[in-house]
Amino acid sequence: MYSEKVMDHFMNPRNVGEIEDADGIGEVGNAKCGDIMKIFLKIRDNRIVDVKFKTFGCGAAIASSSMATELIKGKTLDEALQLTNKAVAEALDGLPPIKMHCSVLAEEAIKAAIEDYKRKQQSKQVNS
Repeated sequence: MYSEKVMDHFMNPRNVGEIEDADGIGEVGNAKCGDIMKIFLKIRDNRIVDVKFKTFGCGAAIASSSMATELIKGKTLDEALQLTNKAVAEALDGLPPIKMHCSVLAEEAIKAAIEDYKRKQQSKQVNS
């Protein structure tokens, strides 16, 4: 049912945890399936220098979070915004159709974290 890569990222997830002083945090969830993802970003000079995640959900959700963080680490914000759920699923050598929503959540959580960062930056500019 699951590829070896999905199983590897589920059993040995990369970038698990949280960043205490994160520059951007994105949290998304799907009440229907119960998966909740939280992505933490550390950003320097418009580049993601560190990324962590906390995911409550199934193996596919954890694997999608893990792979997505690997795919955006070191990327510019614009590059990270280009990440699609399809790219996450392909990097995992595919997900069953019933689990594709997990890769969608990973994409949405990254976009939400970047939006949070941008909001904070605008707020700093307005208040300085």
